[in-house]
Amino acid sequence: MAKNKGIIGFVLGIVVAVALYFMNIPGLSHEGHLCLTFSLMTVIFWAFGIAQPGYTSGLYLLLLAVFKVAEPTLIFSTWTTSMMYLIIGAYLIAVAVKESGLGERIAYWYIGKYVTDFRSIIISIFALTFILALLIPHPWPRAFLIMSVMAVVVKSADIPREDAVKIGFSVFTASIPVSMIFLTGDASINPLAAASCAPEPMGWITWFKVMGVPMALTSIVTMIMIMFLFKPSKEVSVNKADIAVKQAELGAMSGKEKRTAFWVVLAIILWMTDTVHGVDIGWVTLFIACMMAMPKVGGILTPGSWSGVPVQTLLFLTAAVAIGRVGGSTGMNAWIAKTLLPSSAPENMFVLAAFITVVSIAVHMCFGSVIAVMGIVIPAMLAFTQPMGITTVIPVMIAYTAINCHFILPFHNLAILVGMGEENGMYSEKECIRFGVPFTVILFVLTCIIEIPWWKFIGLW
Repeated sequence: MAKNKGIIGFVLGIVVAVALYFMNIPGLSHEGHLCLTFSLMTVIFWAFGIAQPGYTSGLYLLLLAVFKVAEPTLIFSTWTTSMMYLIIGAYLIAVAVKESGLGERIAYWYIGKYVTDFRSIIISIFALTFILALLIPHPWPRAFLIMSVMAVVVKSADIPREDAVKIGFSVFTASIPVSMIFLTGDASINPLAAASCAPEPMGWITWFKVMGVPMALTSIVTMIMIMFLFKPSKEVSVNKADIAVKQAELGAMSGKEKRTAFWVVLAIILWMTDTVHGVDIGWVTLFIACMMAMPKVGGILTPGSWSGVPVQTLLFLTAAVAIGRVGGSTGMNAWIAKTLLPSSAPENMFVLAAFITVVSIAVHMCFGSVIAVMGIVIPAMLAFTQPMGITTVIPVMIAYTAINCHFILPFHNLAILVGMGEENGMYSEKECIRFGVPFTVILFVLTCIIEIPWWKFIGLW
């Protein structure tokens, strides 16, 4: 089935690209025409999963360069900014925290101290995700680490499989809104959204000021919905003795853990004070990762740690950014906004937020990939709202919230997709649909009733 889907997507992408290439499109430059052709083909490839996204992303970048759609310096501009090195450093720090055992120690300490029943298990998942979001700048390692601890809880409390599935689903679902509280909470896509706000400055503190409260409230709403929709089939009593045994097995805090803790705490301090010292957090993150590999003061990261930095994801991000930047320089973004969107943006802030949310969810329903949809929707919304004279942060963050927080099927968000299956979070499409359908409605409350008033309060609007 997956093979047939890939073939269908491959053929469909090529057919659409050929049809677009020979189509007369008034008001669009030759370069913009080519950009639209290659971009739509690539998005179709991503949506159908015809190959690992790194390969299709590489093909897209290659086509842009060979057909001279834009200068290579623009096409590959991501590699000349600090954003890419923030992502690389974040992956390395995530490897260090996981392999040193520091993250596991913190998780067992929290579970042993605060978890007693099913409700407290769900709360602990969100609390641990929040704590570890500062230590591990990527949601997947965090989620799998928490899931490994929850597996011990499930076994020690003799939790039935149907309830274990609910716990697994909670772990990976929590990673979405909590990761958006901090700029470094998801170092693969949060910086992408931040970069889209240019020329507005979006450092660590600015991001936290803009998104911290809305995403904290979103996390609480998500947690309450999970507890309401996924009630336990029976009472749960956590065996603290088993947790204590696991803690004892970890032994005393090792030198590697202490050094990891030092560098991570220093990273957090430098991230939070970026407006004071003036050093971009991308360079801070890469510096911390490099120091973790130095002798004596580090000794945490090894040559093998580089395997934790997925080159395919970096290519994927480069292509996603290129869609927006090349689309902007060739006039594609403005053409899409003028052709497919209303002639003028709604002046009422709540109507505008609802409109952006509707468009973002509709496109995301079709194409699935968060990064791919960001590459389409965000540039179009920036062009659409430009005549209003509002800060670019507003349309970008409304669209980002709607796209990243929305899912009905697992493929709509990679954080959900990676956790699906018996050996991971144990959940299936059934749990995703049960939660995702009502949460899609709640998204309008988040963007219109939470984000807009908050941004009005802090003076963004």
